[in-house]
Amino acid sequence: MIEAASSAFAERGFAGTSLDDLAGIVGVTKQSILYHYGSKNGVLEAVLVNGASELVEVLEAAAAEAPLGWPRVEAVVRASFSLAVRQPELVGLLREVSRLGPPRSDVVVGLLTPLIDRALSGLESGMDAGLFRRSDPRILLASVYGAVTGVVTDAGALSAVGLELDVRVAARLRRTILDFLHAGVAVPVS
Repeated sequence: MIEAASSAFAERGFAGTSLDDLAGIVGVTKQSILYHYGSKNGVLEAVLVNGASELVEVLEAAAAEAPLGWPRVEAVVRASFSLAVRQPELVGLLREVSRLGPPRSDVVVGLLTPLIDRALSGLESGMDAGLFRRSDPRILLASVYGAVTGVVTDAGALSAVGLELDVRVAARLRRTILDFLHAGVAVPVS
C-alpha cells in the first residue's frame, strides 16, 4: 500500500489521487484502506513517515562512512542522487508535499529536522576547521537540496533543455552539481 500510494501521489499529486484510485491499484476495497489508515491524509502520513525514514537512513549512512569535509558532502550528494534515481517517486513525493504546505509538510519537516540539524552542524564544523569557505550553512543546505531535487524530479525542466533522466544523464548531472558545489564551498588549495 505504501509503495503504491507513494507512486500515485508522486505521479498524480495528492489532490489528483483518490482513495478509489489507491484501492484499485492495490486490489483492496476503499473501506479496507480507511480501516487501516483512517483517511487519505492517514495514507499520506504513513507514506511520508516511510519515505522520510528511508531518506534519513540512506543519508546518515553515507555521512557516517565519510570523513568531515568535502568527502562527506560528496558522499551525501552521491547517496541523494542514487536514491533519487532508484526511487524518483520518493523524491517527487517529498517535493509534492512541500508544495502542499502545512500541516502536511510539517510531518516531513519534523522527521527530517534531526538530519538537517546534523548537516548544519557538520557544515559549520567544516567551516570552523577551515575545510569550507565561510558562508551561511542554511542557505548552502537549501541550495544543495534544491539542486538535487530539482534536477531529478522536474522532468519538464530537463526536457526543456533536451535531457531525459536516465542513469547516464543522472551521473552527468551529479558530477556537474558536485563540481559547482566544490567550487563554491571548498577552500582553494594553494
